[in-house]
Amino acid sequence: MSDRPKAHNQFMVEFPAIAAAYEQLATAAHDQGPLDDKTRQLVKLALAIGMGHEGAVHAHTRRALAAGISPAEIKHVVTLAVTTMGMPNTVAAFTWVNDILNG
Repeated sequence: MSDRPKAHNQFMVEFPAIAAAYEQLATAAHDQGPLDDKTRQLVKLALAIGMGHEGAVHAHTRRALAAGISPAEIKHVVTLAVTTMGMPNTVAAFTWVNDILNG
């Protein structure tokens, strides 16, 4: 769980039954369709960016890198947000992604 935000990890430790159910749901969602792991990771990053969740953007950037996704591909996801989310939100996501890429 090291790629997840600290608060997420603490919650999962304190509530193990919820953690187990959450992990089972996550596995079922990932296994449900035809998308490959790289595509799933990019979609999850885009969703985190769209929600404006800094911790999730950090976590999904780390996961994307671990899945072999390049920094250029990760930044492309960020740039795709500009016409939907606007410049301020996109720049915020850019800084969060760079926290990990430059960290």
